[in-house]
Amino acid sequence: MERSLAGKIALVTGGGSGVGAAIALALAGEGARVVIAGRRIEALNEVAGQSKLIIPIAVDVTDEESSRLLFDRIQSETGSLDIAIANAGSATSTPFQKLDLKTWQSQIDLNLTGVFLTFQHALSAMTAKNNGRLIAIASTAGLKGYPYVAAYAAAKHGVIGLVQSLALELAKTDITVNAVCPGFTETPMLERSIETIMQKTGKSHGEAVAALVASNPQKRLIQPQEIAQTVLWLCGPNSGSITGQAISISGGEV
Repeated sequence: MERSLAGKIALVTGGGSGVGAAIALALAGEGARVVIAGRRIEALNEVAGQSKLIIPIAVDVTDEESSRLLFDRIQSETGSLDIAIANAGSATSTPFQKLDLKTWQSQIDLNLTGVFLTFQHALSAMTAKNNGRLIAIASTAGLKGYPYVAAYAAAKHGVIGLVQSLALELAKTDITVNAVCPGFTETPMLERSIETIMQKTGKSHGEAVAALVASNPQKRLIQPQEIAQTVLWLCGPNSGSITGQAISISGGEV
């Protein structure tokens, strides 16, 4: 049986672990050739080793020249891009009054500017054929506030604003733009946050997890595969009318 994304070329930034790796493997599982990009080539190689359809490329998505070179390589080595998943991101937990400008800027650069550069470069290929899928992995922190992550939440709110605005600009084309907004997801990044909570509060691992999932009505962590399946739906053949959306994957959290 033919796979739904056979022949498609996709990019997943931050594809070396967690949600990005799950998305890349899901896209490859449906037949897409997938470029995974990130700063750590060892992690990218490990994911690429799981599928012959995955190609690792080291890149800094916050740097304009590095991002441009990435897209030049995609065009020359794999062909015209059909799908771009702007997933790279990280969260730093700091009380607002202790938040310095360097940390603020780094959070904006990675979580918002990286999406801007990825989308802007990806659009060149998509505009040429009037077809494509632009998807940002945002967060429920783009839909509401959380304490101690003001910079991260500000960046993710910006991502959703970018998605909604660009979707309107492209509404008369066959290029859709959406954001996927997970709640707390079971990834290595979250595990680092759990360790920080344990160190600062003395909570056990179970108590720290319980504190994080307290706002989730299902009282559980989101799984990367759930996010990947949502991305597959948005990339599929019957999703052309879904654009400008911020889709919450959060167990009903509001």
